[in-house]
Amino acid sequence: MPDVHMTMAHRVPRRCIDGVLLINKPAGLGSNAVLQHVKRMYHALKAGHTGTLDPLASGLLPICFGEATKFAHGFLDADKTYVATLLLGGKTSTGDAAGEVLERRLVTASLQDVTTALTRFVGILEQTPPRHAAMKYQGRNYYEYARAGIEIPRSPRQVFIEELELEDWRVPYARVRVRCSKGTYVRALAEDIGGALGCGAHLCALRRLAVADLSVMQAHTLETVERFEGEMREALLLPADVLVRRMPALDLPPGAAVKVCQGQRVACATPHHGTYRLYTAGAFIGIGTVVDGILQPKRLSSCASIAKGREVG
Repeated sequence: MPDVHMTMAHRVPRRCIDGVLLINKPAGLGSNAVLQHVKRMYHALKAGHTGTLDPLASGLLPICFGEATKFAHGFLDADKTYVATLLLGGKTSTGDAAGEVLERRLVTASLQDVTTALTRFVGILEQTPPRHAAMKYQGRNYYEYARAGIEIPRSPRQVFIEELELEDWRVPYARVRVRCSKGTYVRALAEDIGGALGCGAHLCALRRLAVADLSVMQAHTLETVERFEGEMREALLLPADVLVRRMPALDLPPGAAVKVCQGQRVACATPHHGTYRLYTAGAFIGIGTVVDGILQPKRLSSCASIAKGREVG
């Protein structure tokens, strides 16, 4: 039997660490499994991701540590870009390759048929979430009802498809590039495209290329993170403000920054209303909203060096 005291003595304690790690998630692993693995590698006290990728999917998965988790919510609302491969002529129980094949049909669609059909799905759409979604109904996930064979009401909701382009067409496979709003189910989009073509379709591969302006080209594989240690591993982290850099920046003088970090409103020189990312002497301190020349702090970083009233020189 192992010595419990010895085991605990060798256990590395969790630590406070801040930043954003861009992971190139492999297909076959769930997002939470990747998150927990990375969290253990960094011995991080607090971590989360900015939007689930199904096990089938690969690509960009931003992992937030510590203070960065405070600013991840807005990133969940960001647009996302995917490359999706659709298999025409086959419908499955889940809308993707993980499900049971329910129906097969002959594919007679031409290149022109496919490109024309795609134009119908650009813009604002009413999309019905798939039965195997992670959405909640009466406290349980949709997929729990689906696995139990229970039908539940699934109300259509508005999504926005900004870009939908055919990249490759080799019967019966269509590879498309999709840029879409939050809440879009590419599985459901694949099924709807198959329906429009009259042959059915399901998603057989999905890769997330970007979330807002963060790209998979900046991301690291799990193997890379594992290979690095110490300072080299720490150097892979991006600062927390990458999650809010679409917002305009506002630099505060030290006195105003102290008040903001204490939760106070301050007069602001900018005449423009809106939400800003806030800095003082180059240090990111959080985000705030400006209305009628008054800045109201909205979400602050507790690691700001002036959080307790100390001015930054």
